[in-house]
Amino acid sequence: MSRIDLGDNVTRLKRWFTTATFGTRLLAALAFVMIGFAVSAWVVAAILAPGIFHEHLEMAGLSQNSSEAAHMEEAFNSSMMLSWSIALAVSVILSLAVSGYIARRVQRSITPVTRSVQQISGGEYNSRVHEPRIGREFDDLVASFNELARRLDATETTRRRMLSDLAHELRTPLATLESHLEAIEDGVRALDDDTLRILRTATGRLGRLAHDVSAVSRAEEHLTRLIPIGTDTRSIIAAAIDALRPEYSHKNVLLQARIDQAIPITVDSDRINQVLTNLLHNALRHTDSGGMVTVTSRLHNGNVEITIADTGEGIAAQHLDHIFDRFYRVDTARDRAHGGSGIGLTITRALVEAHEGHIRVHSDGLGRGARFTISLPQTPAHSKG
Repeated sequence: MSRIDLGDNVTRLKRWFTTATFGTRLLAALAFVMIGFAVSAWVVAAILAPGIFHEHLEMAGLSQNSSEAAHMEEAFNSSMMLSWSIALAVSVILSLAVSGYIARRVQRSITPVTRSVQQISGGEYNSRVHEPRIGREFDDLVASFNELARRLDATETTRRRMLSDLAHELRTPLATLESHLEAIEDGVRALDDDTLRILRTATGRLGRLAHDVSAVSRAEEHLTRLIPIGTDTRSIIAAAIDALRPEYSHKNVLLQARIDQAIPITVDSDRINQVLTNLLHNALRHTDSGGMVTVTSRLHNGNVEITIADTGEGIAAQHLDHIFDRFYRVDTARDRAHGGSGIGLTITRALVEAHEGHIRVHSDGLGRGARFTISLPQTPAHSKG
């Protein structure tokens, strides 16, 4: 065979190996290893066995030229060839069978992942893969893939809901503007102070909506740019309360803090201040004059908990699970009259979760107030700066 033919064969072999399925390549690789092992064992035995045999003949006092030695050598060679041939054949068959089984199991495990990736790339984010149970690494891979698919599905669902809610939020002020402008153009309505007030209210709602959408984008951007520093609960709560005390005084709502001890904690102070400010604004918005808002903190199960409780309107049970959803507002108690668009609590939850914490809400019902609790990892005593 010429060198050109040999090179062509090697090239074709490489092309086949790179385009074959993973299971085929694994089976071919394992078969190559086993055949190489069998050939190596045969060669080593063929080289070493005759010398050892002749050495033992000399130790037994038999001449290598004698007929007895010749018969014994022939018997040895025949038995060695037969036993090695059978052993090697059985080994190769077993190794190929085991390799084929493993290759098929691996291939069956990878194929669903590939199919799911194709489905997800086509927009089917609900695709999931069952655990192959052929090894911890493959199970971890599938678990990570399913979690990624779940998050993509949740993100897509949130995106669609947000766009739908955004369209809904835009529809009312735009309809107000359109109807009043048409009325003015048709001479049905005069451009008086009352009309201007209605138009400004509608444009104000649009402005607040644009501001809130921008706030969500900024908050999500800041999630990857947190700057944690050592501080304590007394400091961060006092800063938020002092900033909002004039607004509370103006509405005649009592704002008080009950902090038994300054618990050390490492957080991004600006972001946590934003969280507390959002919650205190929310509590003020839904608490009537003469009401009270209380801020407390404690150490619970290794986490720092900060609770903001109000004596305001409260939240019905069916709304509690959705209170942190984007653009979600409770029509009965926390409605458009308060001027919010339902994004503030979404930003609050995102910032808390960025600190590896969580936030929950509780209310005994309408007219019985609400309680928001933030849970954040405690700062070890030795890490406080």
